[in-house]
Amino acid sequence: MHLSELMKVSATRSTAMSTLPNVYGGRDPNVVGIASDSREVRPGYIFAALPGIDVDGINFVEEAVSRGAVAIITQNSSKCRKISPKTTIIETSNPRLELAKLAACFFHDQPDYIAAVTGTNGKTSVVDFVRQMWIALGYNAASLGTLGLKDRNALELSGLTTPDTVKLHKTLKSLCDSQVDYLALEASSHGLDQFRIDGVKISVAAFTNLTQDHLDYHKNMQTYFKAKVRLFSELLIETGTAVLNFDAPEFEMLEQICHARGIRVISFGSSNGADIQLLETKPFPSHQEIKIKIFNIEYQIELMLLGKFQIFNSLTALGIVLATQKENDVAFLVNELKNLTGVAGRLECVTARNSPAPIIVDYAHTPDALKNALFSLRAHVSNRIICVFGAGGERDKSKRQIMGQVAKEHADLCLITDDNPRSENPKIIRDQILDGCPKGISIEGRRNAIEFGISQLRDGDLLLIAGKGHETTQEINGQKINFNDVEVVQEILKSTEGFRHEK
Repeated sequence: MHLSELMKVSATRSTAMSTLPNVYGGRDPNVVGIASDSREVRPGYIFAALPGIDVDGINFVEEAVSRGAVAIITQNSSKCRKISPKTTIIETSNPRLELAKLAACFFHDQPDYIAAVTGTNGKTSVVDFVRQMWIALGYNAASLGTLGLKDRNALELSGLTTPDTVKLHKTLKSLCDSQVDYLALEASSHGLDQFRIDGVKISVAAFTNLTQDHLDYHKNMQTYFKAKVRLFSELLIETGTAVLNFDAPEFEMLEQICHARGIRVISFGSSNGADIQLLETKPFPSHQEIKIKIFNIEYQIELMLLGKFQIFNSLTALGIVLATQKENDVAFLVNELKNLTGVAGRLECVTARNSPAPIIVDYAHTPDALKNALFSLRAHVSNRIICVFGAGGERDKSKRQIMGQVAKEHADLCLITDDNPRSENPKIIRDQILDGCPKGISIEGRRNAIEFGISQLRDGDLLLIAGKGHETTQEINGQKINFNDVEVVQEILKSTEGFRHEK
């Protein structure tokens, strides 16, 4: 496809925030690919010289041209023309958005129905639940996010919560080539802020909640929320549906944004007035019984998931699936809720036949997520909750003391250890958590903390190991070492007389 043709089509995908770029060079090269990493450039590629926090893509223009780039997307046309006078330059005030539009046009094909889920917590579980329910309906469906790409065959590839723009659109085309018609994806605040999802035709957008996270990037809660709002104000198609948390303080604002665009809203929550309303819960050691009301009709089911927040994750997924059905078989979908299985590292139970207590691994790494996990598990415990947790280095430091306070309030024994300290001193991080949890026990080394937690278990107790969930590495001093909470628990149990792992 020639550049002029590609840009003509991409202009039709403009949002209110975009302006038409200026093109310099007078050539109309044939475009065979797009890349934002100069190392991936091949002859005939467009190279997007994106501005970054640490590195500016403008510094790699020369390398990209030497590899065969025929056009450059940039904010600085004058510098690019000095580097390569004969190369076509696409100058724009927003190169990330321009890249997204061009990538969407170049790869072109997308699944017929795409649901995007945003919110601080719950995204990973929701998109996987949606995938499971679509498959139950007989559709070829996939999910994409923190755990990678997952289809009917349970193929998983690691990746960011929201992949980079080129990889995302390339993946969408690949899914189409594999006859995947339904896709649920996580829409992170970073991905929304950096225009990675622009150009994706989103049929359903869901909002789970908003709590403190990523303030190292967004600086404050206002800009954090503003990034998530883009999903509803700009990216969700006007004939689409928004699935919103009725209990969230942000509900009214999001509902107004959607109604102003003529977008249908389906609400979920526990408050009166929600379209999908949770009426009652009865927790049991291995499951929960729930009563829900959907569009004024009541249903009672067993949910084979622990934790109240998993109930709301399943209801969010139910709302999304209902939104994609022309003829809603509500009873069938409600019945499918009982068949939902949790994803790796989300209240994942690691048990042993002769163990006096269940051991739970969860990804909870924010104050609200930790609170929800502990609060939800309390209903399933007859004695103590022991909690092993930490906080990541080089991330929002303000949440460390808060996480300590949460653990102090909702756990009976708090074991404070290392998460991913990265380049920070792990002891300093633990001490900052201890400021909020002065009676907590600081334990150097995550394995040591897990082993000590297991040794303290009594009949009726529960051990929650929080913070890393599905992650298979731990980052210490800039190096990633193999570390998987579930595998570590298994190893400790196997080495302990009388314990046998059962999953």
